[in-house]
Amino acid sequence: MELELLGKISMYVMGVVLAASLIEAVVLHFKHKGTDRAFDWHETWISLVDLVGRKLLAFVPISIATPVFNFAWEHRIHTVTTNTALTLFLLFIGQEFCYYWYHRASHTIRFFWANHAVHHSPNQLTLSSAYRLGWLTKIAGSSIFFTPLVWFGVKPDVVLAVVSINLLYQFWLHATWIPKLGWLEYVFNTPSSHRVHHASNATYLDANFGGVLIIFDRLFGTYVEERAEEPCVYGLTTPVTSHNPIVVEMQHWVSLAKDMFYAKSVSDAVGFLLRPPGWLPNGEGHTTEELQKRAKSMEQQPAHAGQ
Repeated sequence: MELELLGKISMYVMGVVLAASLIEAVVLHFKHKGTDRAFDWHETWISLVDLVGRKLLAFVPISIATPVFNFAWEHRIHTVTTNTALTLFLLFIGQEFCYYWYHRASHTIRFFWANHAVHHSPNQLTLSSAYRLGWLTKIAGSSIFFTPLVWFGVKPDVVLAVVSINLLYQFWLHATWIPKLGWLEYVFNTPSSHRVHHASNATYLDANFGGVLIIFDRLFGTYVEERAEEPCVYGLTTPVTSHNPIVVEMQHWVSLAKDMFYAKSVSDAVGFLLRPPGWLPNGEGHTTEELQKRAKSMEQQPAHAGQ
C-alpha cells in the first residue's frame, strides 16, 4: 500500500514538473521570439526523451549501487529509526554531505562525468534541463556515494527517497528568470548559485555542488558567486551541436571508451577513466584547472604587453 501511494505521489509530482517546464518553455518562446535569445525547442525535446528513456531503463535490473547498498545494510553498525525530528535533520545533513561529494566527483572523475555531462549539455538553461540526467545513471553507480548512510543504519529505500526529494528541490534552480534571493544565498542553493554551476565560463567551472544547501561549497572552497559583469554561458566548454538524443546521451561514454582503448599504457587508460574530464597524459589537456590557468594568463597578457 505504501509503495502504491508513493507511486501515485511520484506520478502527480512528475506531472507538475512537466507542466511547469512546458509552461515556462511557451512563455520563453514568445518572450524571446525574433531575438538573439530565441528559445530552442530542441533542448526541451531532448530532455523529454531523456526522461522517457530513464523511466524505461528503470525496469532493467542492472545497478552498481544495489549490491553495494545490500552489503552495507547487512554489515550496518546500527539501525536508524527515522521517527524523530532530530533524526530526520541529521539524515538530511548527512545526505546533503554525501550529495556534495557525489556531485563534486561527477565533475572531477571522468567515469562519473560521462553520464553527468548529459545534464550539462543544454546550451540554454531552463526548467526542462532539470530532468535531463542521463540514461545510464544506474550503470554509472552514482548512488554509491550515499553508502555511508546505509552503513550507519538508514534503510536503502529511505536513503534513495531523501535523495529524490533533494533532486526535486533542485527543479526550480534551473530557472534563469529568478533573481538573487538575499540572505538565502548564504545558506541555500538558489537559482543564482545553480546558474553558475551550469555555466561554461572558465571562472565559473566546477563550482556550487550543493543540492539543497550551499554551506558545504562555502566550507570546502567551491562556492562562486554569480556576477553581473560576467553573464553565464550555458552548456559544455565544447558545446553540443547535435539534436540527436542518442548522440547527446552516449558521446561522452564513446569518447571515454576510445581514449582508454587507444591509450599507450595501462596507467594512461586508468588516468582517462579516473582523472578529471579533459585530462591528457602530456599535461596539455583541457581540465578545469588548465582552462582557468589559460584564461587567467590571457587576462594578464595586455598588462604585460604594455610594459
